[in-house]
Amino acid sequence: MTATVSTTDTPLNASRASGPGFARKAKAYLALTKPRVIELLLVSTLPTMIYAERGFPSIGLILATLVGGAFAAGSAGAFNCYIDRDIDKLMARTENRPLVTGEVTPREALVFSWLLGAAAIAILWFGANPLSAWLGLGAIFFYVVIYTIILKRRTAQNIVWGGAAGCFPVLIAWAAVTNSVEWPAIILFMVIFLWTPPHYWPLSMRYGEDYRNAKVPMLGAIAGAKVVSVQVVLYAWAMVACSLLMVPAGGAGWVYTVTAVLAGAWFLYESHALYNRAQREDIPDKRAMKVFHGSISYLTLLFIALAADPFIGPAVIGN
Repeated sequence: MTATVSTTDTPLNASRASGPGFARKAKAYLALTKPRVIELLLVSTLPTMIYAERGFPSIGLILATLVGGAFAAGSAGAFNCYIDRDIDKLMARTENRPLVTGEVTPREALVFSWLLGAAAIAILWFGANPLSAWLGLGAIFFYVVIYTIILKRRTAQNIVWGGAAGCFPVLIAWAAVTNSVEWPAIILFMVIFLWTPPHYWPLSMRYGEDYRNAKVPMLGAIAGAKVVSVQVVLYAWAMVACSLLMVPAGGAGWVYTVTAVLAGAWFLYESHALYNRAQREDIPDKRAMKVFHGSISYLTLLFIALAADPFIGPAVIGN
């Protein structure tokens, strides 16, 4: 008697075969949300909530704000991938995004973007308050419409004004705790607003060829290193000065104040080093990216200090 072996999938085999496919699809959807951007945005959210509360808010409120904020940022990122799929395939740094590789179809990406955005607004509305939900909606609108659709392909000022979308998490965080937007939240908003150009323009220098191929007028791609480095220095000085406004207008204590001064001085040093190098010769990728990575370290240190500040000592200037 000869045994026969079926080559068709049994339910168990089918399940095993679909496993990697499901995991790959889930990974592709996650990539649409630009998780590294979300991580950076969340760095500012929890510390702002702690500072607004002058202690730890409830776990439920923290989770609702973090999840709702992450979903809002993910929705905006996915919309951006959908809209920019034509230029993403022209740039080396974005050629592996799911809509370029075909792992996700445009229709799937668009539906996913809308569902994620709706979930974000619902979580913020019912988990925090309506004001934080409206601010979440504003963040999505600003990134998708103002930056991606209107500014990105038309002006070298795209990242300046479009980058305001990345400032909304501090407003959302403050509103979630206080149900209002007060001066400290506005100052923190402006710190991130002024931080965005010196953060992103060195990156656009590194990937200038990509942006030129896609005809996207990022300043680092269309202007020389001398011009870009001047702008980086100017924005860096404005950012550090703005961060120190938290002392007289935001009730900041010594932990925040000392960190803002020292971290700000370090970032100014790196910005001026970029400028000095640019005046003598072309900037190598490594030098430009050092400022890019340094900007992330600066912002992280500043918001860690913001979170620790309410627990260590009184305000530098009494209320």
